[in-house]
Amino acid sequence: MEWSSDSAAVRRHRGAAERREGPAAAPHREREASAQEDASGGGRTRKGSPESGGASRRGAGTALSEARTVLSLALYLLALRALVQLSLQRLVLSRTSGFQGEFDARQARDYLEHITAIGPRTTGSAENEILTVQYLLEQIKLIERQSSSLHGISVDIQRPTGSFSIDFLGGFTSYYDNITNVVVKLEPRSGAQHAVLANCHFDSVANSPGASDDAVSCAVMLEVLRRMSVSSEPLQHAVVFLFNGAEENVLQASHGFITQHPWASLIRAFINLEAAGVGGKELVFQTGPENPWLVQAYVSAAKHPFASVVAQEVFQSGIIPSDTDFRIYRDFGNIPGIDLAFIENGYIYHTKYDTADRILIDSIQRAGDNILAVLKYLATSDMLASSSEYRHGNVVFFDVFGLFVIAYPSRVGTIINCMAVMAVVLYLGKKLLQPKHRNADYTRDFLCGLAITFISWFTSLVTVLIIAVFVSLIGQSLSWYNHFYVAVCLYGTATVAKIILIHTLAKRFYYVNVSNQYLGEVFFDTSLFVHCAFLVVLTYQGFCSAFTSAIWVAFPLFTKLFVYKDFKKHGAQGRFIALYLLGMFIPYLYGLYLIWAVFEMFTPILGRSGSEIPPDVVLASILAVCVMILSSYFIKFIYLVKSTKKTMLTLTLVCAVTLLLVCGGAFFPYSSNPASPKPKRVFLQHMSRTFHNLEGNVVKKDSGIWINGFDYTGMSHITPHIPEINDTIRAHCEENAPLCGFPWYLPVHFLIRKNWYLPAPEVSPRNPAHFRLLSKEKTPWGSIKLTFEATGPSHMSFYVRTHKGSTLSQWSLGNGIPVTSRGGDYFVFYSHGLQASAWQFWIEVQVSEEQPEGMVTVAIAAHYLSGEDKRSSQLDALKEKFPDWTFPSAWVCTYSLFVF
Repeated sequence: MEWSSDSAAVRRHRGAAERREGPAAAPHREREASAQEDASGGGRTRKGSPESGGASRRGAGTALSEARTVLSLALYLLALRALVQLSLQRLVLSRTSGFQGEFDARQARDYLEHITAIGPRTTGSAENEILTVQYLLEQIKLIERQSSSLHGISVDIQRPTGSFSIDFLGGFTSYYDNITNVVVKLEPRSGAQHAVLANCHFDSVANSPGASDDAVSCAVMLEVLRRMSVSSEPLQHAVVFLFNGAEENVLQASHGFITQHPWASLIRAFINLEAAGVGGKELVFQTGPENPWLVQAYVSAAKHPFASVVAQEVFQSGIIPSDTDFRIYRDFGNIPGIDLAFIENGYIYHTKYDTADRILIDSIQRAGDNILAVLKYLATSDMLASSSEYRHGNVVFFDVFGLFVIAYPSRVGTIINCMAVMAVVLYLGKKLLQPKHRNADYTRDFLCGLAITFISWFTSLVTVLIIAVFVSLIGQSLSWYNHFYVAVCLYGTATVAKIILIHTLAKRFYYVNVSNQYLGEVFFDTSLFVHCAFLVVLTYQGFCSAFTSAIWVAFPLFTKLFVYKDFKKHGAQGRFIALYLLGMFIPYLYGLYLIWAVFEMFTPILGRSGSEIPPDVVLASILAVCVMILSSYFIKFIYLVKSTKKTMLTLTLVCAVTLLLVCGGAFFPYSSNPASPKPKRVFLQHMSRTFHNLEGNVVKKDSGIWINGFDYTGMSHITPHIPEINDTIRAHCEENAPLCGFPWYLPVHFLIRKNWYLPAPEVSPRNPAHFRLLSKEKTPWGSIKLTFEATGPSHMSFYVRTHKGSTLSQWSLGNGIPVTSRGGDYFVFYSHGLQASAWQFWIEVQVSEEQPEGMVTVAIAAHYLSGEDKRSSQLDALKEKFPDWTFPSAWVCTYSLFVF
């Protein structure tokens, strides 16, 4: 049987011509066609055609073994994954702990254990404001006594009061009163006019010891302070160590420092130490803005680098529901900095499992080595004094498997990206822009190859989304949360199988009798073009992370040019596979490195992303995109192998079996395994609500335990253990009240719309909240000014909703301009330290049309996060019923609503 590369129409035309001209003309035409194919560098070839040339005939007639090819690719990816895992597990490159002048992780661990032994440290609690502050001051005084005569140490306790607005979580306003900052300045004995800031926070969220977030950073900073203070090396600039006591209150303490402290005017750069996980490597995930010299300082000084501009652009896009003090120093202080955070094991972040024993000594050592080295570098740098002069452009930076960091200005990155694009243009242009009689087949097949590739990607994405939606609808969401391999077996295999299916159908029914070797060339070129297109788009949009696409363009193109002659001469043999995979080593290894970071960050987040976002849909989409990227340069093997039947059958079987097991509930999402817990997060608020009408009379009063599950599964897994928590007690929205009439601690109502309300006796805190209207007056410009006073616990939330015909024009909070939260209501987050005065503030309402129901509804919620008022017997009893694979965070609160 003869293999023909021509379309059906061409074959019919050629057959008719041969019958008219006779058999003598056919050999001449075939030799002529063969000569054209050889001149063009190889086009479509006919298997077994005597005139197609010996080399082309051998290449065209060779097909790879399916089993060997699949095994080779699988082992290749597994080997690369093992290398990535090896680089991630190696936390320190060399051990220096204990040497003179070096960071001592053992001492830092001692600090950490003392801080976490105090217990949860919410702002306003005695644990945070007294015990932790006392411990810090004791250690700082001890360090001061041991310090070198070359250095001077100054200590200040700041208790700031202030207010600001922020667009985090849809937008809200924050007010703080008498919170605590412990500030230490290490400087040359003669003083300094410039300083670098190191920032951590010693407060924690309620009910969590907060070892990683952020006690370990404060422990590291104490040891860095100790090491720098005894050093015989003189400093050129000061180093300010800020131990802030109200970061978990949405960045309040850092705002108080940078806007009010006298030392803030000295700060020229900062390093912020944070956590989004527990232990592992601390990742540099934000820098700048527009200060390449800071990245260069980290590159030059850090002993165990781990940094990525990709993480920076992902974080700053807002898709991760988190923020750090970096924003405050950047936006309110106009200061450049470096943001670092532990990112591993985010499953236990902000839970009771965030304990000191889970943080490896090597994690502390590497963080300490890096911070100490970078601070020393900055404190002796000439650039620090005139840092504003070096503010020009962004920088591309990324570490190479934790060994070193590559960094260069974004304008240089643009040049490199353009060079890679030009190389692809020349490579493909040589094929696409040849005379029509020589490239008609290639151009058509290239465009069809693009279409087939996009069809395979689109259909595979649709397939996994259908599976994900189905899994979500039957109530088996998050089945992979405790077993990530389930996601790979379910969504990963479905994506691969669908891609292979589409290309196999194209190979069988469209590319009929076309050379395998030729098709391998075409689909390599289509993949190269797609990556090049992404490179162009990312570069045009100004993304520094475009370097990743450049890697996926430059190395494959070089590999293609390197193995091309061998491929043409010997065809797709074992030697070609080995050389091809070797050439793809860098892009695939780095791709897997980034993919690990993506799933390490996003998988735990999907367990606390609220009730409205189907996590399976998100994870399936991410996994499908990752498979598309990894498979892009492997598509050619679908056309080089003899068959793909066994591969598709195996992948389909794995996907089907996994789906059946998921549907049957074989994979429970959560775990209480002490070595690796993955708890379900639940908030329990025992609350009493009181609603007043326009005349001030109580129109409604109730009490109960308000229950919020922080993931998509709601209470479906809880109900079998606690039958009273079921859908019959679903909470109903109070349509006329701001934020549905519930005491939201933060404005996350748009993320969690499914809540439960279990009736319970009224709560009676010893320190009840009081709220009253001090005055109501009409301003000269026609608005109504309402002045309020509130007293209560350390944390309160104030909500405002204007009625029809009324608008909130200004208030005494933030910068004076009211900021709405998601949904149109106004949200104010309030906190105070110890011995705070009554909170007095005013709002102005502009009334264009008076309404019988009044002009504005306000409500105030008081949250008791510490002390005796935090607990109730009913709350304790309900907590005891929750299974050990949950983390119920509970507190008491009150809610009062008023109409004016």
